[in-house]
Amino acid sequence: MRAEYMREQKRSHGRKVLAVLPIQYPKELLTAMNVLSMELWGPPGAPRGPGASRLQAYVCSVARNAVAFVQAGGAAEVDAFLYPHACDSIQGLATLIPDLGGEDKPALHYLNPKGGYRPSSRRFVAGELRRLAADLAELTGEPLSADRLSWALDLHREIDRLRARLLDGRARLDMTDSDLYAVLRRGEWLWPEDHLAELKLAASRLAPMGEVVQRGVGLLLSGIVPEPMSIFDELSSMGAYVAADDYAAVGRRVVRKQLLASEDPMDTLAWLMFAYPPCPTRSTSLGQRMDYLDRLATRSSAEGVIIHTVKFCEPELFDVAGIKERFGARGLPVLFLESELEAELSGQTITRLEAFVELLTQRRKS
Repeated sequence: MRAEYMREQKRSHGRKVLAVLPIQYPKELLTAMNVLSMELWGPPGAPRGPGASRLQAYVCSVARNAVAFVQAGGAAEVDAFLYPHACDSIQGLATLIPDLGGEDKPALHYLNPKGGYRPSSRRFVAGELRRLAADLAELTGEPLSADRLSWALDLHREIDRLRARLLDGRARLDMTDSDLYAVLRRGEWLWPEDHLAELKLAASRLAPMGEVVQRGVGLLLSGIVPEPMSIFDELSSMGAYVAADDYAAVGRRVVRKQLLASEDPMDTLAWLMFAYPPCPTRSTSLGQRMDYLDRLATRSSAEGVIIHTVKFCEPELFDVAGIKERFGARGLPVLFLESELEAELSGQTITRLEAFVELLTQRRKS
């Protein structure tokens, strides 16, 4: 489906297509310049051939699967690759992928702001955005238009507003977690206007304020990417649902802050890069992140926390002890799961999920 959609976008709209590695990047800039992003989150169960074996065994499966996917021809029709600086492993792919299926494809880069907002970091990000805009102009043959960037900023804020409504109103939404996340994650490859139409349709299924549709055990899930997606069906069969989301691929990319008003849309975009929820891949302070998760759990009335992360993901692992300590002090149970982005959950993982949900169910009854 993605491949055919990409070909149709190129054929009917003349759009260039970028294969984008995780996590955060200025998607508004790509939209303004008529570039479609196809995000590459290390497809689960990807065949791991000789290319992936060039990476050390302790490199996360997001990077290893991405290499295997590209080497197998999965990104043969994209026009370029974009490597945001989420971690050293993702940056390292920029030197490997050109030799493993990405030959003759430009490698674009974007360095995310690390740490909190400072005037110096704001100037740095503005420079990064201008450099990326110049690279995209060379790729597309068209310079960036300020009017188009203003339009793209407004479009993506409407997308964020609807994604926030769906995530924050999960208890009132008449959809399964599996169906909801299928819609949310289609934004990884749909043209934003097409994604917006699907979000509006999903939001129409929100019950009025005060009504509750989901009556199972509400959970806060945190991690890099919700793979395998079968985790949602498994939790549903156990009587649980995702009440709050802190996945880097989903909730951490939803900006809830009011857009900064500026005559220069590039200034607004530079500000926006600091407005995302706390994320360890951007070196957010542990205190800020714990406070954010605390508010997320309280607002959603989550009864337990599942840390569902990718094995060997160092940025995520740095915060695990802090999450356990914070929620342990609150008396909120925490389950820590590591995955290798396999096609399905292992039997051992399913058993641990069952035991965790049963624990929360018994706590509710007592």
